[in-house]
This record gives sequence, structure tokens and C-alpha cells, in this order.
Amino acid sequence: MQWHSVSEFFAMGGYAFYVWGSFGVTAAAIALESWLIHRRRLRAIESLREEQAEGPAEEEMAMMEVPA
Repeated sequence: MQWHSVSEFFAMGGYAFYVWGSFGVTAAAIALESWLIHRRRLRAIESLREEQAEGPAEEEMAMMEVPA
């Protein structure tokens, strides 16, 4: 397909709403997914830091004790 001007390119032969809308929705979905993954990663790191700060759990301590 050939366009004779930039405005014809952006009009996409009358399908501009569908074409650019599809690009917009896809870009928004990718951006949202990236943001959600970033948030999930930060929460996981925070959770691990909290677990380390608390020290070993009672169950883990019981497993570490050597029977006499």
C-alpha cells in the first residue's frame, strides 16, 4: 500500500480508528503488565527482607535442634 501524504498514512485508508485503537490498546496492555510485574517484584523483595529480619521461623528452629 502506498500513501501520497503523511495524513493518508495516519488515516489508514479509512480504518484509522481500528488500526490506531488497536495499537493504543496493545501499548496500554503491555505498559500495564510491565507495571504490575514491577510491583509484584518489589512486594516479593520486601516480603523476603521482612522474613530475613524476623529470623528463622519456629518450625525451622525445631528442625535445626539436635536431639540429645
